Amino acid sequence: MKPATDRMLTRIKDVYLYILDNGTVTTENLVEEFGITHRTVQRDLNVLEYNELVTSPVRGKWTTTAKKVKLSS
Repeated sequence: MKPATDRMLTRIKDVYLYILDNGTVTTENLVEEFGITHRTVQRDLNVLEYNELVTSPVRGKWTTTAKKVKLSS
């Protein structure tokens, strides 16, 4: 796997775990926490949403779904 792809997957996993730990978060929270652009956060959230791991109950706010996830290190 390319280093850029590996970094992206690690970041997406970290974003998911952050949302899981903090409940409902805003897109702005993620931008500040991870030091990435709004566009990058949106791209990562789109991947998580496509895989039914997060949902946006209100525009700009995100929370995890009830879908079971097997976490590995």
